[in-house]
Amino acid sequence: MTIFAKHSLNRKGLSLLAPLAVLTLAACATPFRADVQRFVALPDTTGQSFAVVADDPDLAGGLEFGQYATLVEQRMLDLGYRRSDDPAAAELIVRMDYDIDKGREKVVADYDPFYPSSRFGGYYGRHRYLYGFNDPFLYGGYGFSGYDGVRSFTVYTTELEMKIDRAVDGQRLFEGKAEALSRSKNLTYLVPNLVEAMFTDFPGNSGERVRISVAPEKK
Repeated sequence: MTIFAKHSLNRKGLSLLAPLAVLTLAACATPFRADVQRFVALPDTTGQSFAVVADDPDLAGGLEFGQYATLVEQRMLDLGYRRSDDPAAAELIVRMDYDIDKGREKVVADYDPFYPSSRFGGYYGRHRYLYGFNDPFLYGGYGFSGYDGVRSFTVYTTELEMKIDRAVDGQRLFEGKAEALSRSKNLTYLVPNLVEAMFTDFPGNSGERVRISVAPEKK
């Protein structure tokens, strides 16, 4: 058998295995990734009482905000704080806000992995992604098709901001922001994950910006 024939067989074999690899990747749940930055002046927990309020008046009293506030309350309780039903009687005021932008278009190029180029950033299934566009795991996409194709999709930026003030004098004790890029604009999925990221290793090192991966929910 000639060297060319062996190369052809190897390539055919890899081509048959590649769809299986894509299916295997698609079957695996990927973690949620968020960039988190926190500024901390919180004293040690001594069981202080707290209340979660909306930093944006438009969110105050909303059922959706109440659902996310409950998640924050539970994490504060887990840390040893005490929930107050009356913000006026709480020692700490936890202010929360969240938002998602209108999205922006991203363009990526598919490429035949048998002819690699240094212009591309890394492998994903049978295709590579361009530097500067982040890998498809971040965007939750498995829909690559064809070689040498260019496709676009919308990427949304979601932010969660949380501040903690001492009620007696309004002194700021904590500021945190969690931000994630996603192809989803479903806040009921995004905000709980950002809350989880915000409270990972809480309160964190003041001024440090970290990328936190939250494990996918077990089914």
